[in-house]
Amino acid sequence: MLDVLDSHILHALHVVPRAPFRVIGEAVGASEQTVARRYRAMQRTGTMRVVGLVNPAVHDLTASIVRITLRPDRIDALAETVTRLPEISFANISFGGSEIICSMEAPHDGRVPDVLRRLARFPGVVGLNTRMVLHAYSPPGADWARLGPSLPEEAVELLRERHPRQRPQGPPVDLREDDAALLAVLAEDGRASQAALAKGTGWTTGRIARRMEALERSGTLIYDVDLVPERLGYPFGAALWLQTSPERLHEVGTAVAALPRVVFAAATTGEQNLMVIVMCTDAADFYDFLSRGLATVPGITGYTVSVRLRPLKQAASLVYRGRLVPSPPRR
Repeated sequence: MLDVLDSHILHALHVVPRAPFRVIGEAVGASEQTVARRYRAMQRTGTMRVVGLVNPAVHDLTASIVRITLRPDRIDALAETVTRLPEISFANISFGGSEIICSMEAPHDGRVPDVLRRLARFPGVVGLNTRMVLHAYSPPGADWARLGPSLPEEAVELLRERHPRQRPQGPPVDLREDDAALLAVLAEDGRASQAALAKGTGWTTGRIARRMEALERSGTLIYDVDLVPERLGYPFGAALWLQTSPERLHEVGTAVAALPRVVFAAATTGEQNLMVIVMCTDAADFYDFLSRGLATVPGITGYTVSVRLRPLKQAASLVYRGRLVPSPPRR
């Protein structure tokens, strides 16, 4: 379980992933050395990882949610396969051991992704249900107050003032062959220093700064903070599949995203047209969310629940024995 200072540091990293420890220290009220020590401890124990990722739009890909139904006796074998597929992220085994829910980057031009063909042929798989993400109401980590003690607004503004993030302008740029080395270092550590980036690429610091600015400004290079929910005090997670009418879709999605415990909400294709991820302390806390939180939102006409049994993968990390480790490189 993290303390308040750790939580504040994680909140700061969501706001400005590559801000210097000195700037983060100003916001959280601690010395640069203390922030660096706490950050490295969380990194070393596998509690969190800051990673640099390529925007899927660069490759004309869109996010999809895949529900894989299979025989329970094949769950471990498929879990091993899923963790090694670079197209798949945020994979979890559901309670009961007969379903894996994951996020996948896939083309939307009518082609059936090769990864789906491979999964469909896997022994023991009895069904695949794929839904395209149409609109995200609350990206993971957008509201840190859902996950732990958050920074006051003045501290968040200080971070943005001291270390402004590039706002995406225009479409993502095409990647060059020599970008591969730079992106590989950032995929391993999104906060890699100029010295580490120079060592990994053979570039000068000036060239690194110019290329990263171009990639960030265009929205080609994005950052994420992978976390282990159990270490934040939320061992009970669940995905909810909600149904509402088209005319109330945005209203319901926005209202659900604002509920406590909700860390992600999105409109999707399919009869159940809303997907929601919640993080709770235990089953009783989840029941309270259903009966006192979700019950207050009008317009929901049906729902089902998939309780998370075991996490397998985050955005760019595997979850191994309760800690984050680097995942296989993305193609």
